Amino acid sequence: MNLFSPLPDAHAAERVDMLLTLPGVRIERIVSQGQASPPGFWYDQEEGEWVPLLAGAAGVHFADEIDARLLRPGDWLEIAPHRRHRVDWTDPAGVTIWLAVFYR
Repeated sequence: MNLFSPLPDAHAAERVDMLLTLPGVRIERIVSQGQASPPGFWYDQEEGEWVPLLAGAAGVHFADEIDARLLRPGDWLEIAPHRRHRVDWTDPAGVTIWLAVFYR
């Protein structure tokens, strides 16, 4: 398997592919192209999440911070359980690839 090939078409909708599920751990590849969280929507997850950005660019905003964080390839975030956050934007000109590792 390869994280970069084949890439799904993400023009119309973000694509989430489950890569691995084990007790207490879930790994997903997320491919975005211009998608963002709906206005007023905040993720509030039961699990922790470690998410590196592999390609593209995105803005992730935490409810307890004033400004969104700019993510470029190689940047990563750890998101504690129940830390409210949202995706403000992803690059509309090219694919943004995330590797989301959820854990309990």
